[in-house]
Amino acid sequence: MPDKKPFKVLVLCTGNSARSIIAEYLWRRLGKGRFETYSAGSTPTGKVNPLALWVLKDRYDIDAGDARSKSWEEFKAAGVQFDFVITVCDKAQEACPVWPGQPIVAHWGSPDPAAAEGTEAQKRYAFIQVASQIYQRISLFCAFSDEKLEPIAIKRIGDQFKIQDEGQMAR
Repeated sequence: MPDKKPFKVLVLCTGNSARSIIAEYLWRRLGKGRFETYSAGSTPTGKVNPLALWVLKDRYDIDAGDARSKSWEEFKAAGVQFDFVITVCDKAQEACPVWPGQPIVAHWGSPDPAAAEGTEAQKRYAFIQVASQIYQRISLFCAFSDEKLEPIAIKRIGDQFKIQDEGQMAR
């Protein structure tokens, strides 16, 4: 019996420098091989925020040194088909293109920790808060069985559950 292919997940943000990078690497860890996860941006900054790398290493012991800021056009041009597309900022949600294969699209908005002002400690705290929020959302998502995550199953139970802005499943 062949192994089941992992679900493909794309996490989108505007700059692909903080929130979407954090989500990509947390999802890889929490998904335990069930998900093939990527991140991208509508207008990528071209660099990963050092505090995103710091929070992943410091709080979750994840080395994201290979992370890079990239455009979602990279995936569109390659025709990659995703099962789930998650936007983590309002601007990316508004600009989100139509993806091939009709993936399930959800919005899990989080404040931009890269926009935090203040001392270094205050900026780190903003990253910790956002990473914790993203961690909780991904943990809840990963708690669903593969059968519940299959796009057909989601369509079948669509009236019973809706993915809300808070990233929670609600009855």
